[in-house]
Amino acid sequence: MKIEIWSDYACPYCYIGKRNLEQALLEFARSDEIEVVFKVFELDPHASKEVTTKTQDRIERKYGKSPIEAKQMIDHIVNMAAKVGLDMRYDSVQYTNTFDAHRLTKYAETKGKGTQMSESLFRAYFTNNLPLAEHEQLINIAVELGLDRDDTKAMLESDAFVQESREDEALANNAGIRSVPCFLIDGKEALLGAQPKDYLLKTIEMHWAEKEVTKDGGEDVLVCGSEGCAI
Repeated sequence: MKIEIWSDYACPYCYIGKRNLEQALLEFARSDEIEVVFKVFELDPHASKEVTTKTQDRIERKYGKSPIEAKQMIDHIVNMAAKVGLDMRYDSVQYTNTFDAHRLTKYAETKGKGTQMSESLFRAYFTNNLPLAEHEQLINIAVELGLDRDDTKAMLESDAFVQESREDEALANNAGIRSVPCFLIDGKEALLGAQPKDYLLKTIEMHWAEKEVTKDGGEDVLVCGSEGCAI
């Protein structure tokens, strides 16, 4: 089974949803047979590579919130994150463009470290409050995961994984995905938002059971065609 996740590193609900999925998989007996793939989604493709805004200001402006309402929204998200074990310092994130961080994840996947990279980048942004548009920060994160510094630097300075990342975004656009996180379960069912662990687990179990029924049923079906009968 494959679970594809469209998400952005600047999205707090994506980090929460990711952790919910991980906790659901811990309770799923066949989790070692599930492939989790992260797909690129940019909440703000035009975001600057420099830090120019603060969380409070962005929420007030984007959602038309008062200062008090914006602070309440931030606190609510932080409390939601804490419930799943995340140390989310949402009020002090350094908001920048995330495209290169997504490219870095694609690169890490080729080294067998895509899942670890995704976690490292979320933690870097929400807990350590690092600006993910800065190449030096991304390189340091890669080195901590055991990737080569010079190779990572060369990759970031090139256009490597741009096409692959744009293809992910095109898939999301064609599928009508306009917000994240979005979990696509085995190419059949899309779950939008930071779904609770229990719901994710129930959905995974349901699709797994359907897969097993289809597989078992297919083995027992006896048919004949123009070239003969199945034996």
